[in-house]
Amino acid sequence: MTENLPLFLRAFLIGISIAAPVGPIGVLCIRRTLSNGKLAGFLSGLGAATADMLYGAMAAFGLTIISSFLVENAFWLQLFGGLFLLYLGIKTFLEKPAEQAAQTRQGGYFSMYLSTFFLTITNPITILSFAAIFAGTMIGQNVNSPFVMVAGVFAGSAGWWLALNFGVGLMRERLNQYHMAWINRISGAVIFLFGIYALINMQGR
Repeated sequence: MTENLPLFLRAFLIGISIAAPVGPIGVLCIRRTLSNGKLAGFLSGLGAATADMLYGAMAAFGLTIISSFLVENAFWLQLFGGLFLLYLGIKTFLEKPAEQAAQTRQGGYFSMYLSTFFLTITNPITILSFAAIFAGTMIGQNVNSPFVMVAGVFAGSAGWWLALNFGVGLMRERLNQYHMAWINRISGAVIFLFGIYALINMQGR
């Protein structure tokens, strides 16, 4: 169905399809948007989009040495990623709404970007998904095609996070401190469960 679409548009749709499924990154970005504002939520999503772009580049350019290294070390990467999810889950669960405003100043935004980038990049199995999707959508073999596809993947992924961030941000003004405390608890519990799931289902054991 997508073979007649322009290459960039097909890559754009790939980016959305990779980013859209609800997982720990989605929960984290929603919670940060509600707690810290739209910019915090979008930068968190942008970290995931950057990791998606790098994995897309490996698949599009055929960087087999790097991709093989990531897949071969999937166990350790997922171990660190799972433990980091547990840490984020506990931290989010215990966090008080009154303390959240200070976290978005200075290095706060950058740390939010790095945390989601780290969580996404420590799931090397994602590259297998990109490789399979690219194999089915790569029609042209000209030199510029990989660049166009990588740009499209990043635009699609970042566009999804921007749209999600905007939609969730509309709800923020209606929430009080009581609501935010429960959002922290629920988000923290969900992220913690994702961490347990990641550790139980580690690859390469």
